[in-house]
Amino acid sequence: MDAQKVDMFLMMNSKFFEGHQLPAVRETLLSLDDSKWPAIQALDFKDPTTSLIVSILAGTLGIDRFLIGDTGMGIGKLLTCGGLGIWAIVDYFLIMGATREKNFLKLQQALTY
Repeated sequence: MDAQKVDMFLMMNSKFFEGHQLPAVRETLLSLDDSKWPAIQALDFKDPTTSLIVSILAGTLGIDRFLIGDTGMGIGKLLTCGGLGIWAIVDYFLIMGATREKNFLKLQQALTY
């Protein structure tokens, strides 16, 4: 794949991934053929900042975890009222990283198909 396209993709989407994941994403995208490019561009990544805002506003209900696709954790937070508030507070610090990790997994799954 063209290095310029890959660099443009990374420039536009770098906030959706952890910094240490970006070199691996770049190398993987460079090794792909052009037939997978439309599928990669069509991916819808979750915004970590939005996840943080939802976590602050409705974290005790688990909505932040439902938003990123962690259904089991969302149900757990919902049933325990965010672990009596403790789990909700801890998630203020963890939810952005969890969102970026889910985005990375989504990209990996798209690349394997």
